[in-house]
Amino acid sequence: MSKDAVDTATATEVARTPADAGDAGYSKDLKARHVNMIAIGGAIGTGLFLGAGGRLHNAGPALAIAYLVCGIFAFFVVRALGELVLYRPSSGSFVSYAREFLGEKGAYVAGWMYFLNWSTTGIADITAIALYTHYWSLFTDIPQWTLALIALAVVLAVNLISVKIFGEMEFWFAIIKVATLVGFMLVGIFLLATQHEVGGTTPGPGVITDNGGVFPHGLMPVVLVMQGVIFAYAALELVGVAAGETAEPEKVVPRAVNSIMWRVALFYVGSVVLLALLLPGSVYSADESPFVTVLSKIGVEGAGDVMNLVVLTAAMSSLNSGLYSTGRILRSMATAGSAPKFTARMNRSQVPYGGILLTCAVCVLGVGLNYLMPSQAFEIVLNVASLGIISTWVIIMVCHLVFVRRARSGLVTRPAFRLPFSPVTEIATIVFLLACLGMMGNDAEVGRKTLLLIPVIAAMLVVGWYAVRSRVARTADRELADLTD
Repeated sequence: MSKDAVDTATATEVARTPADAGDAGYSKDLKARHVNMIAIGGAIGTGLFLGAGGRLHNAGPALAIAYLVCGIFAFFVVRALGELVLYRPSSGSFVSYAREFLGEKGAYVAGWMYFLNWSTTGIADITAIALYTHYWSLFTDIPQWTLALIALAVVLAVNLISVKIFGEMEFWFAIIKVATLVGFMLVGIFLLATQHEVGGTTPGPGVITDNGGVFPHGLMPVVLVMQGVIFAYAALELVGVAAGETAEPEKVVPRAVNSIMWRVALFYVGSVVLLALLLPGSVYSADESPFVTVLSKIGVEGAGDVMNLVVLTAAMSSLNSGLYSTGRILRSMATAGSAPKFTARMNRSQVPYGGILLTCAVCVLGVGLNYLMPSQAFEIVLNVASLGIISTWVIIMVCHLVFVRRARSGLVTRPAFRLPFSPVTEIATIVFLLACLGMMGNDAEVGRKTLLLIPVIAAMLVVGWYAVRSRVARTADRELADLTD
């Protein structure tokens, strides 16, 4: 065999060797049904149950197009991540892949931006849980910050017990969301088929044509609403993290990833089309779930209570997922030296409790925010989280570009499960995500202030890198020495 052939074979073998020491020690207790439901749970959240009302009011029936376009790009991100998972399953997920394909600096940025996303999303979640709980008179006298703290304590306990308990909790959360959507869609289809009046309006295509058509306010509101729609799909990347704790990722992941596309089409696009056929967009509002709006118009008592329980479940699911994923991501970073050492620690149940507790500590700051600014807490943290999710998705696509380039050079082998039309797909997705980020500048109230945080966050990342780079270098040298011994 020639020297070049030996070198290529060696490089390929090294590339196939697990590159993340943080993958050691995990149990493989997540079953196929858990991962499938984590995929569903990531695809369906408060962005549909609650956020669709205000977006329908602003964009009209064309909101379905916005959900479809954003859903396609979200699917590309998850499909790219799925291919990387099949190449090398890792609980460190995209942080582990960033380390392999972009170097330690890339992994450092990916990990801390993801932590920023989920820790601030966690604050938004506990705020939402407190607000939703206040809906019932039984809890109105309890301070918002107290309810937020109780929610955090409950979800923390679930995460620390075992990954199997986490999987079960996510499974049933997803069942509740899917059952609610299916139930509503059956009711909506019945109303359409029987021409039953909804709030004095006869449902059908006439509701759209008689109220300005598909684009009642023009094209621009649809373009602007996409910046909010893209965040409705945040958490789809959880499939990649969960794959590190399932016994057969090569079977489970392709099935879960491929199912995301039809779920987006059915639940998001289908629901919005149905809502648009039942009532004019002007009837919906940001203050009420669009499903509650429809059900209340046909005299269904208790519709508000049921939907409030569902959005409460969605917020609990999001908080649960955030603690789970950041715990695994921080452990991957800690083993490389770019996160605090204690975040690498695991308990007897093989749960990385150090990283989970660090995320919880930031969420506790959110409890304080709920105490000081209860009316503004949700909006403040949600916009900061948006920066984290866009950067995470962009990094996933950049990692995939490098991965494909190396595959073409013969350094790695692509699995049969692939992102189609590379590199056009990755580049188009990156451009779209950056455009969504730029569109935040159209929101003078909150969006522009959020964009001003980018240089602040960048400066913090630079300072942080100089603080950890020597430890990262020592860790890398030690791992290299272990390999050559």
